[in-house]
Amino acid sequence: MKILFAIQGTGNGHISRAREIVPLLQQYGELDLLVSGTEAEVSLSQPLKYRYHGFSFVFGTNGGVDKWATFKIMDLPQLWRDMRNLPLEQYDLIVNDFEPVSAWACKMRGIPSVSLSHQCAFVSKNTPRPRKWHYGEWLFKHYSPTTHHIGFHFERYDNFIHTPVIRSGIRSMATSNQGHYTVYLPAYDDKKLAQHLCKVKNTQWHIFSKRQKTPYQLDNVNIFPVSNEAFNASLASCEGLLTGGGFEGPAEALFLQKKVMMIPMQGQYEQKCNALAASRLGVPVVPAIGNKFAEHVAKWVHQDERVFVNFPDETAQIVDGMVKRYSRR
Repeated sequence: MKILFAIQGTGNGHISRAREIVPLLQQYGELDLLVSGTEAEVSLSQPLKYRYHGFSFVFGTNGGVDKWATFKIMDLPQLWRDMRNLPLEQYDLIVNDFEPVSAWACKMRGIPSVSLSHQCAFVSKNTPRPRKWHYGEWLFKHYSPTTHHIGFHFERYDNFIHTPVIRSGIRSMATSNQGHYTVYLPAYDDKKLAQHLCKVKNTQWHIFSKRQKTPYQLDNVNIFPVSNEAFNASLASCEGLLTGGGFEGPAEALFLQKKVMMIPMQGQYEQKCNALAASRLGVPVVPAIGNKFAEHVAKWVHQDERVFVNFPDETAQIVDGMVKRYSRR
């Protein structure tokens, strides 16, 4: 059997989840990997068959997407060529984690494909989202269209939705509480973050920044370049995680029984939806970094309220069921 696994390369969550899924897929046949997008700091250990520019969003420094930078890196003619030239007919199963090149190539040729992603959980009307309609619903539907859906979210909102894929390295991780707080907010400038967090006294902060190549310190705030190993070590030994409205990062922190506070990116509908779902579990959410941000953070730091979740290890069973149900062989 030949399998294509196409992965979104904007942000780290898709690649992190793929690290767990790739070895499982390899058990069923010859696996080719495709990644499109430009904004991930982590990578797969396996070689890629296809590497495309894709359609990426660039993180800004004030809490949202940098629209001008996103526009400058956009290459729609190349995206169209990649869709037309991707050789799909050789595959017995095409698996997609919110990756547009392969999804649209399949759609244009009438070839079935399977979403194995967090984003496809929003196919269900039961999945939490704000009441007011947002164009982000159009993106959920059309950015990476597939014929079948296997979704992941904080809770099982529908029969095709599963709890998060927690990497085996996280599941087996030895944890402790050394009192510091880990911070990953890639849409904010690390210097601005440090200025706010310095105001929360008697607390050590570990900020992981996309923009820094060398570590530095400002009072009680340590800033590090993004590194999967360093971040995991900080997370394992922290008291809590201050992060955006992503999915995999908060899910892993909740699994490790760490305190979590979320700040969804401005103008990013999916992160608003994630933050809403997390808030229903009891996770505190701050809508944006403003004048009272340090007060909100200090209140969170001084409270010891944790959210307890049940994220069983079902990834192998999910992959096995997907292969048996949707492969064309």
